[in-house]
Amino acid sequence: MKSLDFSNIERILVRQTNWIGDAVMTTPAMGAIRATFPRAEIVVTANPLVAELFRHHPDCDRVVVFDKKGAHRGARGMLRFAGELRRERFDLAVLLQNAVEAAVIAVLAGIPRRAGYRTDGRRLLLTHGVTMGEAEKRLHHTAYYLHMLEAVGIRGGKGALRLRCTAEELDWARKTLGDGEFVAINPGAAYGSAKRWIPERFAEVGDCLAREYGIRVVLTGGPGEVEIGRDIEADMSSRPLNLIGRTGVRQMMAVLSLCRLMVTNDSGPMHVAAAFGIPIAAIFGPTDHTTTSPLAENCRIIRKEIDCAPCLLRQCPTDHRCMEAVSVGDVLAGARQLLGREG
Repeated sequence: MKSLDFSNIERILVRQTNWIGDAVMTTPAMGAIRATFPRAEIVVTANPLVAELFRHHPDCDRVVVFDKKGAHRGARGMLRFAGELRRERFDLAVLLQNAVEAAVIAVLAGIPRRAGYRTDGRRLLLTHGVTMGEAEKRLHHTAYYLHMLEAVGIRGGKGALRLRCTAEELDWARKTLGDGEFVAINPGAAYGSAKRWIPERFAEVGDCLAREYGIRVVLTGGPGEVEIGRDIEADMSSRPLNLIGRTGVRQMMAVLSLCRLMVTNDSGPMHVAAAFGIPIAAIFGPTDHTTTSPLAENCRIIRKEIDCAPCLLRQCPTDHRCMEAVSVGDVLAGARQLLGREG
């Protein structure tokens, strides 16, 4: 593996991942790119949802949206997007996304140096390809991205998750939340239903914490989880602030940054909370906590040893036993530890 020639790198394109959680876990890698190229312009390209994470980010100078469902749909749209990038005259493309499409676009955009993992048949499309073997697959995702960069000579930064909200966004969140302390309950998981704990158990946890700590509950999540939020709200005796489906990415970031605790499935918002240093009680079942757990000091991973877990499946083919096995008491125990009193 040859290291990058760092001379004359003034404009860097970073192709981001397609999921919120994965993108948050790339932020230490973004810090390494900034540390290695402090005077270069760093431009992130991402889908519309992930792009929002990097607006106002300290390690990103500009965001370019790649909208495969809109302006850049199909082969013609991809060619149009590559042409737009070509006019920018980037010196280096860092491909954090593993798909062959990312490498094809970088080639079509005429970017002379292209670094990334040799995955998805794109070995010949990369000028600085990094082998991905079984050892790399077992790395925590934050280390996985940093390993690829280190292999081509990009290193540095603080190695921590990093997001930033504006003062205006934080003011909006304070007004929306109102007085008191909040625990965020995030009952969804965009990747699939197998990762979701039982809604009525989330409701019971919320009521118990509200009663024991005088803390208010805010429900967070995306448009696809509105029905789950309504079910939880209906099951709770204490009235939660239900923001599921009512906030954009940046509003969600601001709300979570002000919470005292988060109770959540393995999800994108879980990693957002970790980036803001919020204590997290995270429920894991079908996903591998060794590679995707939140990178946070104050975290409790709540899971049960089940023969078929982690299966990494989006939909459970049997009886959801890995999540059914996690009790309300299990989650409350973790939450109480984080709030300062064990049950």
